[in-house]
Amino acid sequence: MVISNKIAPILHGSSAIRKLFEEGKELAEKVGAENVYDYSLGNPSVPAPDVVRDTIVRLVTDEDPLFIHGYMNNAGYEQVRQAVADNLNERFGASFTVNDIVMTVGACGGMNDILNLFLDPGDEVVVFAPFFGEYSNYVRVAGGQLRAVPAAADGKFGLNLDAFQDYVNEKTKLVIVNNPNNPSGVIYSGQQLDRLQQELEKAEQRIGHPLYVISDEPYRDLVYDDNVLPYMPDHIRNCFIVFSFSKTLSLPGERIGYVAVSNKMDSYEVIREGINVTNRIGSVNAPSLMQLTIKACLNARAAVEVYDRNRRLLYDKLTSLGLECVRPQGAFYLLVKSPIKDYKTFVAKAKEQHILMVDADSFGAPGYVRLAYCVSEDMILRSFPAFERLMQACAGCEKAQ
Repeated sequence: MVISNKIAPILHGSSAIRKLFEEGKELAEKVGAENVYDYSLGNPSVPAPDVVRDTIVRLVTDEDPLFIHGYMNNAGYEQVRQAVADNLNERFGASFTVNDIVMTVGACGGMNDILNLFLDPGDEVVVFAPFFGEYSNYVRVAGGQLRAVPAAADGKFGLNLDAFQDYVNEKTKLVIVNNPNNPSGVIYSGQQLDRLQQELEKAEQRIGHPLYVISDEPYRDLVYDDNVLPYMPDHIRNCFIVFSFSKTLSLPGERIGYVAVSNKMDSYEVIREGINVTNRIGSVNAPSLMQLTIKACLNARAAVEVYDRNRRLLYDKLTSLGLECVRPQGAFYLLVKSPIKDYKTFVAKAKEQHILMVDADSFGAPGYVRLAYCVSEDMILRSFPAFERLMQACAGCEKAQ
């Protein structure tokens, strides 16, 4: 085979979400964009705050181009890293220093930096279902294997800590926790995270080495109602924070984020230096212009109230039709249980009504579908008759258990 064994399965599987997105564009050409209801892709639907545009204009107008487009330390501009550390310390009462922050090419870049630092061939990474499907590919390319703790049977999609020990062994190096969660929108509480720390300590005693947690937090600032997102290092000792500005500032295409290394963790010094090395090998440095831009925008937010309104509209309508939905506490996804036994048929019947939604099997949630409600309110309202037709089309099918 020409290509490597680690890439071949990824190439074969590709991204079902991206394929569905492309199908949506083709369908729009046939029936008109106004008649397609695309809930497939988590692409922010509100513009970046004005301060982002204004900062970019100021930088390219007033600053030395050799500075704003040039190389810097592999970890990023020191002034930007210091600003990120100060912001985290102010918000969460933390104690990060400039050296604890590494600017990365989005959350994906940061996560791959950590995976490449830790994993030898055959090492394992544990996740809790449901989980972002690309984790499997990230771990595979880094040489590891992903082990998914299945969701508990209660349908609430919290951390299934009762089953955690069964998925940890001597090969386990890392645990990934995505909070708020994609695809469920669930927020893991401080109480759950405290118990996770207890389970980690129990496992560490059994397997004889530390376990490290990657806290994947691209949706940190998309939280609804009176919910509060716990600050992970307050609960987990060996913790990395991986953050992206893709959702907070509606900048998914700019690929800018960071890794924050908790100074409480075991082997802190060597790990902190190691992230600098894997970041250099992986991408050299994060995009220079966007580093300088986000420094001025750390307290800015995209219009979260738009997503909240969409969340309420979609949840209320689908539950009124008899669909069982997980009420999102954060992020911008709605996890919906298929009303019929064959959930792939449910997805196909939805497509017949020009509704595009993602089969959540690849997220570790078979029997469910994911709807991304980071879309226009107008599209949500226009889709309601299509959902009504979909439920009618499913009326004669075998019901889900």
